[in-house]
Amino acid sequence: MSKPSAPRRVAENEAMAVARVLRTSPRKLNLVAASIRGLDCQAAIARLTFLHRRIAIDVRKVLQSAIANAENNHQLDVDRLYVKEASVGKTFSIKRFHARARGRASRVEKPFSNLTVVVREREEKA
Repeated sequence: MSKPSAPRRVAENEAMAVARVLRTSPRKLNLVAASIRGLDCQAAIARLTFLHRRIAIDVRKVLQSAIANAENNHQLDVDRLYVKEASVGKTFSIKRFHARARGRASRVEKPFSNLTVVVREREEKA
């Protein structure tokens, strides 16, 4: 009497990994995500390793998780994987205040983001 399993959100030759509540703005995260879209997974990992942005470390972890999901859960060939999709979403913002002159205050928003990485196996060339 359990409910039926949900259908897969990705195709049979794809695997996905999601990171929620990353402490950066979606605009900054999308710059890093755009730099790996369409690349082979090994080239994307190499690019993220040497990228001088703090959030690149978390993006690399999500990409490695997607590769591990493809290998272990869906039995895909790791050498033929590429980044099909790297999408960024906006989530909540923490509101804080910053003390200013004459007893006033300014609002400071600390945004958070979500990241979804989908890797796909390339078809063999005939």
